[in-house]
Formats: sequence, structure tokens, C-alpha cells
Amino acid sequence: MAEILSIKSAENLGAELIVAQRLDGGVLRLVLNNPPANTLSEGMLSALDEALKNAAEEKETRVVVLAANGHLFCAGHDLKEMTPHRADSDRGRAYFQDLMEKCASVMQAIVNHPKPVIAEVNGLATAAGCQLVASCDLAIASEDATFCTPGVHIGLFCSTPMVALSRNVLRKHAMEMLLTGEAITPSHAREIGLVNRVVPVEYLQQITLQYARNIAKKSSHTLKVGKQAFYQQADMGLAEAYAHTAQVMVENMLAKDAEEGIAAFLQDREPSWSDE
Repeated sequence: MAEILSIKSAENLGAELIVAQRLDGGVLRLVLNNPPANTLSEGMLSALDEALKNAAEEKETRVVVLAANGHLFCAGHDLKEMTPHRADSDRGRAYFQDLMEKCASVMQAIVNHPKPVIAEVNGLATAAGCQLVASCDLAIASEDATFCTPGVHIGLFCSTPMVALSRNVLRKHAMEMLLTGEAITPSHAREIGLVNRVVPVEYLQQITLQYARNIAKKSSHTLKVGKQAFYQQADMGLAEAYAHTAQVMVENMLAKDAEEGIAAFLQDREPSWSDE
């Protein structure tokens, strides 16, 4: 059975914007809980940031799954919440700046998170919602999922979603989504590398949890080292990347779990991880 934990935002303490489900096998399922749109409002960003920080510190959490309640994964920023700030003395500049920084911080928290983060996507993931999917390490989508960066339709180019999108798919595919604003099917999202698998909606949670539990069986220390090195080397030149990852391999080889894992392999037994 899952242990249900509610994460309430600092701005709206009465709203359970994130429902955290602690599942067997070291999996923590964080569910966006503000249907129908599950927008990345100020409150949702704060709640998600808090939930991710908690998950990073919890030893019992080995893999994080990011899902959503309802038939829409995430509609991006809350335009109704943002628009009134145009009446501010600076036309909303300070507010918009702070909101974009909060959103960028959450996206980076996913990439820099010590635990693997898997997106479980059902329904529409649009604008910053698509950015949220692209920021995760893996993404499993249902056949009902769709993805788009439609800001161009309303005069607001999806520049921050572009950062995560362009680091997942080739440039021309990213530019096609950004320039046209049109939605793409889950099968096309898989073809261009935005998601890993597309499955029937009735099996979405089951298959996502299979991925999560399989990964959770590994040494959490090894996963942390590997995930960090992956994103670090991705922005390096070839020689620098090899020099960096060679040093990572040396340090990894000296870790207790590498010693245990290699010994277990040679002795034909299951390893016993100390996560060190």
C-alpha cells in the first residue's frame, strides 16, 4: 500500500497541490493535484520545490515519479494569475522576473536532483508543462498524451521551455514545435526523443512504476554519481568530457558500492548496497 503525504504550498496552506505517495521499493510518486489544468502557479511551484527538496533528503526515496491528477498533465504557467500584475507600477516586470526564476529553479532542481526523476504523462503537457516533462530524466507517456509549446499563438514565445526542449530533441524538431506551436502526438514525441515509451493509458502507472522500481534496486550512490556526470559532460567538448568522466569513474571505482557490486558479480550473487 502507498503512504499518502500531502505537500501544501506556503502561499495557500489549505490547498494540497502536491500529493506524495510513498510506494514500495523506494519509489516516491509526486502527483500534481490542481485539476483540470494543473498549472504551474506560484503555489504549485513552491509545493513542487518543497517536495523535491524533501525527496532529495529522504534516504527511503530512491526514485521520484512525477505524475498528475485528472486528464491534463500540466498546462504551464497560470495566465489568469499572471495577468493582473500588468496593473503593477512596473507593469509586472518584478513579478514576472520572480516567477520565471522560481520556475527555472524547479526545473534545475529536477536535473540536479540526486535521485532519478521519471515523468508519468497522461493528457496534455503544454508550454512550461512540456518543459517539466523535458526536464525529467525519463518520461513515459500514455497514448492520450500530447505535447506542445504554443506560446507563439499568444505572442509569448516559449523561451524558457525551449531550454529543456532543445536539450532533449534535435534543433529542427525543437524549432518546429516552438515556431508552429502545434501539438505533437506521443508517438512523434518518442521519435524525436522527448519521451521514452508510449503505452496504453490503462497501463501507464504500472509500466512507469516498473521502470522506477527497476532503477530503485540499484545503488543510490551510483545513480547519483552517474546522473550528475551525465548532465555535466553533456555540455563539454569531447576531450574535456572524457577527462571529466574518467575521473568520475576512478572515484566511483573506489566507492564501497562499486567494490560490493563487482564482488557480487564475480561471486554470482545479488549485491547488498550500502549506498556509499
